[in-house]
Amino acid sequence: MFAPPPDLDEQVARALAEDVGGGDLTAALVPADRSGRATVITRESAVICGQPWVDAVFRQLDASVQVDWQVAEGTSVAPDQLLCRLEGPARSLLTGERTALNFLQTLSGTATTTRRYVELLAGLPCRILDTRKTIPGLRRAQKYAVRCAGGSNHRMGLYDGILVKENHIMAAGSIAAAVDAARAAGSKVPVEVEVETLDELRQALTAGADMALLDEFSLEDMRSAVAMNRSHPRGPIRLEASGSVTFETLRAIAETGVDFVSVGSLTKHVRAVDLSMRFQFGV
Repeated sequence: MFAPPPDLDEQVARALAEDVGGGDLTAALVPADRSGRATVITRESAVICGQPWVDAVFRQLDASVQVDWQVAEGTSVAPDQLLCRLEGPARSLLTGERTALNFLQTLSGTATTTRRYVELLAGLPCRILDTRKTIPGLRRAQKYAVRCAGGSNHRMGLYDGILVKENHIMAAGSIAAAVDAARAAGSKVPVEVEVETLDELRQALTAGADMALLDEFSLEDMRSAVAMNRSHPRGPIRLEASGSVTFETLRAIAETGVDFVSVGSLTKHVRAVDLSMRFQFGV
């Protein structure tokens, strides 16, 4: 399984500070010596993701809480399936419930959607990419969820990849000027150019781009773009299709021969998975 992001503990600390603040006033009503057990189940089919965040929530709150996972990270589960058992001080279990489930339901939502897109590409070499359209502060977490479900990550941010878009081209003067500026800067990351027409793709190829993003191309134009890319003297480069991608359109887009399809809704239109934590106290 993929390693969780290096800022996981920081994410959890921020979430706990947001929720707990100076203390859980309601959990304080429970006797300090009361112990408890809890189980987490899913109410719907899903791909489970976010276990390291749940572990970190209770580790930061109370290291004596034990979390026993019954499914592996990235596993597909059925409705009412048991995900984990927890045991420890009742106050700690109650305080950590919401933050732990918030991470688990959100990242499982991202993973569940991603897995569905990935499965639609079965048998094809094309891969699913995420985008920068993420929940602020949770980009690394969501991109981890995409990987857990079989998707691939695009650049993490503005610092680890160059994607020349329409406004960059306008500001630079041309596609060639933008690519030349990237090369002159000595950047060692791939240079990708967003193109809206076949002529712009030709310009990107001639300029020596490493990758092209085909923005809102029709299927016919995608097929023409793939053919142009294969025959161009400076090709082939990797082609990414983007725009108006749905479960219904994905397969046809991939069959045009593009290398990647990027889907912003993986991380932007997140529907949290319905989970439930059930308690038993006084054990």
